[in-house]
Amino acid sequence: MQKKLIEMLAEEFEVEATDIKPEDPLMETLGLDSLDMIDVAVLIEKNFGVVLVQEDFKNLVSFEDFYGVIEKKVNAK
Repeated sequence: MQKKLIEMLAEEFEVEATDIKPEDPLMETLGLDSLDMIDVAVLIEKNFGVVLVQEDFKNLVSFEDFYGVIEKKVNAK
């Protein structure tokens, strides 16, 4: 699942997939602002069938944090 997330985010936000490491800061690495997080939520819903809410983004810092949130929601389906 991490590989799919990396590829999807890299393509959508025009960064090299190889530049994305689990410990890297999500928003800085992708050059995101708070409005871009809406796009991220839509991508996740389309690709993984889970809905992200504002609370899910509250404590996200790294890609690893992001993967954890997605994985938890997917497993809870």
